Amino acid sequence: MLSSNKKLQIAGACATLLVFALGVGCNSFFVNPTLTGITVGPTTSIQTGGTVQMSAVGTYNDGTTNTISSGVYWSTSDSTIASVNKSGLAKGVGPGQATITGASGTVSGSATITVTLSGITAIKVTSSDGLTQVPWGTPEQFAATATANGQSGIIVTDSVTWSISPATNTNVSIDSSTGALTTSGSGTGTFSFEVIATDPTSGISGFMNFSAY
Repeated sequence: MLSSNKKLQIAGACATLLVFALGVGCNSFFVNPTLTGITVGPTTSIQTGGTVQMSAVGTYNDGTTNTISSGVYWSTSDSTIASVNKSGLAKGVGPGQATITGASGTVSGSATITVTLSGITAIKVTSSDGLTQVPWGTPEQFAATATANGQSGIIVTDSVTWSISPATNTNVSIDSSTGALTTSGSGTGTFSFEVIATDPTSGISGFMNFSAY
């Protein structure tokens, strides 16, 4: 017959094997979810010298989402407009728009940062070719320059918001990001309007009078 000590040794060994088997089974059952997408934010406007903390939220194949706090590689599409450090802190460098991307492995997401000048006191709007009117069906490109911190002529075309007033003629439209004006060949008569460029941070704007005929 087995002694009591021997029986205890065998029971202990069996218990150890059972715990090991359960551990292996659980590890094979509970599989870490796979990252399938990343949402980067915020999409926002900042001034030159200003900063904004970017975040990356991961979406996984089990339907869950979670903020990714480490292991994200941050990059910018244009370091002359916005920079970003390894922690995801973006900083405004110059006026314009830059795309900030956060990547983890092969999965990535991005957001657009618009950088505006700090200290703007005035905005001037001009047409690219000096015209003040165009025939119907003719496009036109506008440019915006700003006066800021005692310096004038700073190009801000890509960092202002473009609009026209009055916006009552469906044959005339302007791209709010680029200042590209479109006129339809269906237009008739003469339509006069203002082309307006507005700094989204300060609200300061400038305009020029223009017509389609």
